[in-house]
This record gives sequence, C-alpha cells and structure tokens, in this order.
Amino acid sequence: MTRELPTADHAVAHTLLNCLLREVSAPEHQTAVADGRLLIRLPRRGVLLRVALRRTSLLGAHRFTGPVEEERLDGWSESDWRSLADHVQGELELRTGTVNEEFLDQLTSSHAGVLAGLENRPAAGPDRYLESEQALLFGHRFHPAPKSRSAERGDWRSYAPESRAEFRLRHLAVRAELVAESSTDPAATALLDGLREVPDGYRLLPAHPWQFQLLADHPLLRGALERGDVLDLGPGGEPFAATASVRTLHGAGAFLKFSLNVRITNCLRKNAAYELTGAVALTRLLAPALADLAERFPDAAMLREPAFRTLALPGADGLPDRSLYEGFGLIVREGLTDLVRPGVTPLLAAAVADEHPTSSAHISELLGPDADARAALEWWTAYLRLLVPPVLAAYFDHGVVLEPHLQNVLIGVDADGRPAQVLFRDLEGTKLVPERNAAVLAALPPEVAGPMAYDAERGWDRVVYCLLVNHVAELLAALADRHPEAEGALWEAVRRVLEEYAAAHGRPPRLRALLAGVPLPAKANLLTRWGRRPDREAGYVRLPSPLGRSVLAGAAQLAPQSAARTPAWSAR
Repeated sequence: MTRELPTADHAVAHTLLNCLLREVSAPEHQTAVADGRLLIRLPRRGVLLRVALRRTSLLGAHRFTGPVEEERLDGWSESDWRSLADHVQGELELRTGTVNEEFLDQLTSSHAGVLAGLENRPAAGPDRYLESEQALLFGHRFHPAPKSRSAERGDWRSYAPESRAEFRLRHLAVRAELVAESSTDPAATALLDGLREVPDGYRLLPAHPWQFQLLADHPLLRGALERGDVLDLGPGGEPFAATASVRTLHGAGAFLKFSLNVRITNCLRKNAAYELTGAVALTRLLAPALADLAERFPDAAMLREPAFRTLALPGADGLPDRSLYEGFGLIVREGLTDLVRPGVTPLLAAAVADEHPTSSAHISELLGPDADARAALEWWTAYLRLLVPPVLAAYFDHGVVLEPHLQNVLIGVDADGRPAQVLFRDLEGTKLVPERNAAVLAALPPEVAGPMAYDAERGWDRVVYCLLVNHVAELLAALADRHPEAEGALWEAVRRVLEEYAAAHGRPPRLRALLAGVPLPAKANLLTRWGRRPDREAGYVRLPSPLGRSVLAGAAQLAPQSAARTPAWSAR
C-alpha cells in the first residue's frame, strides 16, 4: 500500500492534536467521533475543532487526514497549524494558569524541521540499517514539537539524520592527566585510541563537530589550546553517520554517544556527569542479569556501554569544569557486528512502526503488498514473542527497568522480512528497582545511584509505557492501517503473549492487573513541555486499555470506524 506523505502543515497539526487529545481533551471528556470526524472542544477558549479520520483506534490514538477545521459563525473553515497552536497555547494558559513564551517558537522550529526533511530528502543509500535510522521525517507523534532544534550556532541540517548526514569527527589531543575516563572493556578504550594518532603524552578525545563549534569560545578551552594542553587536530578519520537521536553517531564498528548542547524535542542533549559514570557502572553491574537474560532469550540482546571519556580541565576551584566535562563527554556503545546474526538486518523499530512509510524498513515493506491479515498477525505474534518476555523478565526477575521505546529497539529481520532478533539500547533510560538491587545501589556514589533508581511502581509505569504504549501500540497501529478489521485480533495477540508469560511465571499481581484491563500510563509530553519540566519529571496520563477481555470481545463485533456518536455540544 502506497500512501502520499502529509504536508508539513498537516503533519504538525496532526501531531499537536494527538497530544491535545491524549493529555487534555480526552481526560476532560471534550471529544467525540461523529460522521467520520473527530471533534475536540476547547472549553476555556470556546472553540470547537474537527478533523477527518482515516481510522479510529481502540487506544484512542486515531489516525487523521487532511486539514483541521474550526467551527465559526458562518460554518466550518480550515484552521492552519499556527492557528491551532494559538488555540492550544491559549487553552493551556487558561487550564494551568501559567504562560510558556517558548511554546510557539518550539512548534515553529519543529515545523521548519519537518518541512526541510520533506523538501530536501536525499536518496537512500545501500545500508538499510542506516536508512532506517535516518527515516524519521515526522518524529514522535505524541510530542508537540518532535523536530524542534535550538542551538546558538550551527546548521543542524549538516548533522541531522533526516539529511543522511555523514561527517568526520573533530579530534582533540589532550594531555593524559587532563583526560577522565572509565572502561570495563579494553577493546572500547582501544577503539577510541585507534581513531587517530596523537603525540606522546596525549590521549585522543573525539568530539562531535557541532559540539566543538558550540564550545569553541569557552575561555578555559581557549586557554588550554593556547598553552598546548589541548591540541586541535581538526576533522579526521573515517566518516560517522548520524542516527535517529542526532547526537549518537555510527562508525568504526561502534556507536559514539556525544554530548550536544542543543535542545532536541524536550531536552538539552548533554551527557551529565552521572550519566557518563552511570553508563559504565550499569554495564558492569548488569552483567549477571544480562547474561541470564541472554541465556533464556537468545534472540534478544542489550547493546552495552563499556566506556566513557571526557575533558577534565580544572576551573578556578581546582575541580574539573563541569560545562567542559559534560560538554565533551562521550560514551562508547558497542556495535552490531558481534550481536547481529548472519543474514539478519537490524532496523530501527521507530521506522518500522512509522505512521507514514518513509523507508524500506516500514512494516508495509517488510510484509510486502500481498500480505493478508493472517500473514500480518503471524508476523506480529512472532515479534511480540521476541520483544515482550525479556523486558518482563528483566523487571520481575532482576528489578531492571528497561526502556524499550521505539527509538531504543532494533528489530532484526531475516531475508523474508520476518522478525528474527531484537536488540535493546541506551542505558541512560535503564533503571534499577532498589527493592531488588539495594546492595548494588549502595555501593555507588549517591549522585550516580540516585538517578539510576526507580521504585517498583514508577519502574512498572515506565516499563508499561515504553513497551506497550510507545512501542507495541504504535507498531500495532501501523499493522492496523493495512488491516483495520484486524485491530482487535492484533491486541488479542498482545494479550495472549502477556498471558503466556504470566502463566509461566506465577502470575505476578502487576501482570494480572494489566490483563484485567487497568488503564495504561502514557507519558505526558505536551504538559511536560508546557511546564518546562525535564523528562525525568514527566508525568503520565491514563489511557483506557484495549487488553481487557470485554474490550476485545466487543472489538470483534465493531466496524473499523465504530463508536460514532453526536455530542450535545457539537452544534451551536
């Protein structure tokens, strides 16, 4: 099935509506589906909006098409994305009693990013894995500004995955005593040292060229360059390719996760000091748990982060300057060569699940044009059995909270496009439940242990959100786009895999509740961004679950665009 991509205007409007619907309008019961359209009322603004539906969703994550319209005195008229943004901003101001002067600028930046991606899309190269990393033209569809980029200088398109950016690293030679590092694997250290030769007494510190540009005027760095404590070797070595996170680059058989003083979506993408230390500490501490999981689930693996390196230039207090320590901090993540089996191609899960097919990784390409609903269901069930059990086992058996959202998972497919492996990545979001890991956490410095710990309830919310709401529900939606009549059967397959795991592992109470249909936690990206809170303080809204037996039994009897009703407030 080939579908024309939406315009940047429509994509930005639809993404904003997704967030509004999930976090504000649906919880306040200000929505309805009628005559093939979704209606949303903004009661504080006195505004009624509507948009045509391509497909409804059991989770409420509907698919939209075409422009958003606003009801006016003379009837319905099109409302462009800027007008919609103004309405949302006004509603949130009245709802929260706070003002966010950054909000419209961030939406404007995101619109510019989507537009640039659509207008300047280079041809795909021969590497399907990199194509999947660089395919996300529209970004997270439940974040209000998924393509926003803010930086003091530099052209992000030179480094953006959507531009299929490849470039050489900026290399610094740093006097050995001014390098801070830690490693659990000599091979990771050797990889960094082998990127370029440096003079005796120096160590190599690779830098993201954009980050070097952003930090070049730092007075401590300028002084170190003038004294010769740091030597600027310039760009060099083999090119590295931007992956979906922008700051994590692929090359030399590994991934290098750099700091980047650029706000991307919600966060300044900088490796905090505790994250540098924590990545290596988690790689060491998780070794027994990961070994157990690898033995039990041989088709799943975690990409470890065995080393970090950074610049430790002392400031006036004699301690390493934090802005440079964190700003030049890089984490080495192991590569794919030793983990991916022969004949298997890794693909970014977010590209497989994208609402709009933008690469050969998309599920429509993997299934092929002739796949019927039965074939889609078989693919889906096979994938769920790869993905779900190791995530649940990590939580229930080891107190480890993985973060398997769509950008943190690679789906390995065989030559026929069938799922064969699953790879998890990014230890930044991996947390430990203290009840199961008290001794481990107590052995760490408090500034490292604190951000690494989640209590059991918070950890479970994170697992359910990342696994089921962010990942499973979105990939299921992409399958349901091809086979709307099968949405209930696709959710039934999710329930079946959860039930199989529960039955084999003592039916833990949290899983029983999930199977009973308790509401599902969804990260509140719109409200988090409006409140200018960091991601670690993001809250959740609760979504009606499609997993309960009564919901699934009813879904089998519903038409693809069911539940239509006319709200009492839809006419003035």
